[in-house]
Amino acid sequence: MRGKSEIISILTDPGIIAVVRAKRADQVPPLCEALIAGGITAIEITMTTPDALGAIRRASAQFSDRAVIGVGTVLDTRTCQAALDAGAEFVVTPICRVELVPITRVAGRSIMVGACTPTEAQIAHEAGADFVKIFPADGLGPGYIKAMRAPLPHLRIVPTGGVDVENLADFFKAGCAAVGAGSSLISPDILQEDNWPELTRRAKEFVAAARKARGS
Repeated sequence: MRGKSEIISILTDPGIIAVVRAKRADQVPPLCEALIAGGITAIEITMTTPDALGAIRRASAQFSDRAVIGVGTVLDTRTCQAALDAGAEFVVTPICRVELVPITRVAGRSIMVGACTPTEAQIAHEAGADFVKIFPADGLGPGYIKAMRAPLPHLRIVPTGGVDVENLADFFKAGCAAVGAGSSLISPDILQEDNWPELTRRAKEFVAAARKARGS
């Protein structure tokens, strides 16, 4: 099993975390293959995916040598533990659920705790969160994150919601550690048509934009 430092390294390089809200559990394996082919190796399978725990278990068994598989939309401790038991290597909650931090710490996994305000973000950090997920980022924008990090530069921020290939550079320039990409990457049309070649193409675009923005 990977150590937490290796998990964090994969999450932040190239810094694109794919947020997977599949319509069917059987979409997850080809979806993961398409993302990995495009250079995205941080994959968050949300609990809104049908049979999410089964999908995480299967994806972890199949792709753990090529990607880090995590769980998103975690709202309570029971779900957090179940996802870790299924093989999730990182946990994402969209809200400030600091009680999840000790569970991930015992398991040696990484966690992103949700926040919207500077106070919530600092609470998450002080609780031991590895990252602070700013959600929804589309209504706040890179300027908000830059302003937040001015007095709180120690925060490792991951914005999700409204991040796309056109604006992700602005988020990285604002000091974000990584970004979460959902429907702007894995569009409803891709899921409707099982268009995995298109997903690979988009993944390559996101990775190239991230590397350019970060000068790597």
